[in-house]
Amino acid sequence: VVTKTLDRIKQEVLGCTKCPLSEHRKQPVFGVGSINADLMFIGEAPGAEEDRTGLPFIGRSGKLLDTLLFEELNMDRSMCYISNIVKCRPPENRDPKPEEIDSCRPYLKEQLGIIEPKVIITLGNFATRLLLETKTGITKLRGKIYEYSGSSLIPTFHPAAALRGRKGVLEAMRTDFRKAKEIIYG
Repeated sequence: VVTKTLDRIKQEVLGCTKCPLSEHRKQPVFGVGSINADLMFIGEAPGAEEDRTGLPFIGRSGKLLDTLLFEELNMDRSMCYISNIVKCRPPENRDPKPEEIDSCRPYLKEQLGIIEPKVIITLGNFATRLLLETKTGITKLRGKIYEYSGSSLIPTFHPAAALRGRKGVLEAMRTDFRKAKEIIYG
């Protein structure tokens, strides 16, 4: 049995043409961080800046994620792992389609299997619904801790929701990050 490494999976993603998103991307956005991370963030899909650089969460949402990571967990992004359910940017930042999500699902599953984080924080509806296999929205799902393949899964809002100024979103995210800290550090 040949065991895949993150680098081998990343090479597959770089050459992937399983769905139409590959036709418009500048480059896929695989994921970054520590292979030994106790904490993994999973977002929805790359945006324009991510598509340009190949790095996840580096725009305004990423800056907020970095701030929360430091303020609530005393970590920086090198200590965790960050990825998305879809590895290529949907045109005009539209929501990923079910067939696009299905095309990328095996890559995310392999990333999770290699990293084996203690805690997974899903950022927003798409990542949360995919991993929890539900149609229920993030507002109803957040605030609880779920089990996912031996990891604790904590759903929270996408940083973009906090940047839009939705009332209570930022404080809810802080609460969710503190739950992750309790699990990681005991």
